[in-house]
Amino acid sequence: MAGNLFDPENEDRPLAEINVTPLVDVMLVLLVIFIILAPAMANSLRVTLPKAEGERIIAPAPLVVTLQEDGTTRIGNEILDLASLTERFRAAILRDPETLLRIDGDGATPYQKVARLLSLAQSQGIHKITFTTRAP
Repeated sequence: MAGNLFDPENEDRPLAEINVTPLVDVMLVLLVIFIILAPAMANSLRVTLPKAEGERIIAPAPLVVTLQEDGTTRIGNEILDLASLTERFRAAILRDPETLLRIDGDGATPYQKVARLLSLAQSQGIHKITFTTRAP
């Protein structure tokens, strides 16, 4: 029969039960530490990058066209019609064949107006086109 803690006859005998509470406490603390540190250790890789000499590449500023909801097309503050826009695209391609066109379009602009602008740009030789967006 198991020993009784309050039995005066069994004072000199050692307890035969293992106290697991400190073991569980230590294991839970270690588990929490590993849960906290595991993502930090997984994402931090130490890499020694090589050193090299070279010239800095400076990308030219893009040609920014703003397309408003009513179909008005602007470059800067200047309102342009299709003929003027064609000439601007042609001049930009003559200066730099790798011209980047950035379209700042209003979200409510009908797609037909955007498609017309894209078609005009591609017909003039502009093939690098980006759109300015806003994060939701």
